[in-house]
Amino acid sequence: MRIYPAIDLFGGKAVRLYKDDYNQMTVYIENPVETALDFKRQGAGCVHLVDLDGARSGETPNLETVCRIKAETQLFCEVGGVRSMDVVARYAEAGLDRVILGTAAVNDPDFLRSAVHAYGDKIAVSVDIRDGCVAVKGWTEKTCVDAFCFCEKMQDMGVETLICTDISRDGPCRAPTCRSIRRWANGLQCVSSLPAARAASRILFACSKPCPGWTRGLLPPFSTSERYGSTI
Repeated sequence: MRIYPAIDLFGGKAVRLYKDDYNQMTVYIENPVETALDFKRQGAGCVHLVDLDGARSGETPNLETVCRIKAETQLFCEVGGVRSMDVVARYAEAGLDRVILGTAAVNDPDFLRSAVHAYGDKIAVSVDIRDGCVAVKGWTEKTCVDAFCFCEKMQDMGVETLICTDISRDGPCRAPTCRSIRRWANGLQCVSSLPAARAASRILFACSKPCPGWTRGLLPPFSTSERYGSTI
């Protein structure tokens, strides 16, 4: 299993949202590159980056910051908040190891197919879930698309990595339930990630025995808030 420390980016800073509310944002570090370097010093080999500006607007205001993190840390870097092939290409050319599509995968299947065809396993899909349905645009809009059925469709389209977030349990340091972990692990063949806060350690231990296959697919990233906030 790999642990992916997560850095959420907004306005060039390392931040954390409470659930899906951009108005409940905490700024932890002014320079996210230092955060990534600190994670590396702590032994991390990977980092999960989220461009919150890009997830909401479709633009790339944090592109330079993301590229600096990759260049200065040489960690395995994956980045989300991407909505166009141009941005996918720019990140790929900058040496990013994996690009995560969210809203674009839901709204533009042809774009997703093109990205998977061009970049293969460098493309992952982020599935943000609220009340069992897919949420888009930086968690601000809930669709009527069933999340698990959507994941099965992504798998059929050739997506090899899914990153599934239960929005109701993200932010307040609560882990996914054992029931949800078992369903995702047993029902999908592609690699699945269930982001969670520090509380996930208990869930991971509890589920490893009854669900042995899950360990090849769940990648719970600890966030900036767990490193610099009150829970560590």
